[in-house]
Amino acid sequence: MRLEAKYKWLPTPFRSLLLFSVWLLLNNTVALGHVILGLILAIVIPLITHPFRTKQPLVVRPFRALSHLMLVLYDILTANIEVAIKILGPTKKLKPGFVKVPLDLNEAMPITILASTVSLTPGTVSAEVYPWPETVEGEAPDCQKYLLIHVLDLDDEQALINTIKSRYEAPLKEIFEC
Repeated sequence: MRLEAKYKWLPTPFRSLLLFSVWLLLNNTVALGHVILGLILAIVIPLITHPFRTKQPLVVRPFRALSHLMLVLYDILTANIEVAIKILGPTKKLKPGFVKVPLDLNEAMPITILASTVSLTPGTVSAEVYPWPETVEGEAPDCQKYLLIHVLDLDDEQALINTIKSRYEAPLKEIFEC
């Protein structure tokens, strides 16, 4: 059950809490007037903007998300070193290429996070997600989706696919319960 379905007067409680906190921090006071105005804004702004939002899956395992973030930061650091070594070495040995990774994710938010994670890791860039998760007219809603990745140095295509699926996609499936 989505959290938004429970509270019609407070459709996005975390966003409301964030708005309220930012309001108090920006005003640098907890005077009664600012607290009341902050509460009003924290309730009214999400109510007004909620109909314009696209539904996104909820993070159901926030601690798993935190550990995944730490893993990605570690991978970014180590990949920077690996890419620097490869670039400083003989560039004739580099074998750039494109890899088509089949996705098990269906929601736009987790797919976007996966594509961003791949792009943030040096040596790889997400080139395209196709077909995009929103149903295009005439497209079957359950068709296989792919992430097209450009790789700076491609040794083993299947090993790269397996690594992306196990290291990045599988945790995202757990975090969002896709």
